[in-house]
Amino acid sequence: MSQFAGMRIVIVDDSDFSRSLIRKMLVEEGLSVVGEAASAETAIAVIKETKPNVVITDIVMPDVSGIELTEKITQNADDIAVIVISSLSQEHIVLEAIGAGASDFIAKPIQKQQLLDSLEKVFSTK
Repeated sequence: MSQFAGMRIVIVDDSDFSRSLIRKMLVEEGLSVVGEAASAETAIAVIKETKPNVVITDIVMPDVSGIELTEKITQNADDIAVIVISSLSQEHIVLEAIGAGASDFIAKPIQKQQLLDSLEKVFSTK
């Protein structure tokens, strides 16, 4: 997985279980998870502090949606790729996420290979 060398990832999901599952998948592949957040508000602070290359965010969260978070990230830091994950995978939701600046969309439940493929896609375009 040397193509991911230097990739710094932040995971944003209000579900502790989802965050730990994603972290486990990434760490098993030698990827660097530099931060986690359970809300969009916390995510902004974590992103400023850790300066990731990639943010993986859920859509449905208690304060601000992952779509709004994606817009904030992509408007303020065009060098950060955002991968949106959600159990809501209707076409209009996917299009809304991409329209907000997401580099990719993954439907839950997340499969490890799907996540790695998404990161490879995102990283190859950087």
